[in-house]
Amino acid sequence: MATAEGAKKPVLEVVQAEGCDDSSVTFVLHDEDHTLGNALRYMIMKNPDVEFCGYSITHPSESKINFRIQTRGRIPSVEPFRRGLNELMTVCQHVLNTFEVSMKEYKEQHKQEEAMDQL
Repeated sequence: MATAEGAKKPVLEVVQAEGCDDSSVTFVLHDEDHTLGNALRYMIMKNPDVEFCGYSITHPSESKINFRIQTRGRIPSVEPFRRGLNELMTVCQHVLNTFEVSMKEYKEQHKQEEAMDQL
């Protein structure tokens, strides 16, 4: 996404309070909304090393989410974030594959029924 000056705006920003360690980080995801936020929060909260995970949308007219992760201190917050994204992509790929197989089966069945009707 380009800004008024023509520079490309980052898709992901990392915000960390001064003096905090890597176990508590806020990720700002641009051009995203509840669709990604809620699914990603669910995937990340399944990780036992995560103490807190939540997101907020600062204003309805802004298309960005502030995604906060706090771990128990054993690992940096970026690790469950990356893992959650990868697991979410795996789930989405499974759903897509299942849908495509079902559509193929439906179309084949529909062709056979059509052929039978023409006889």
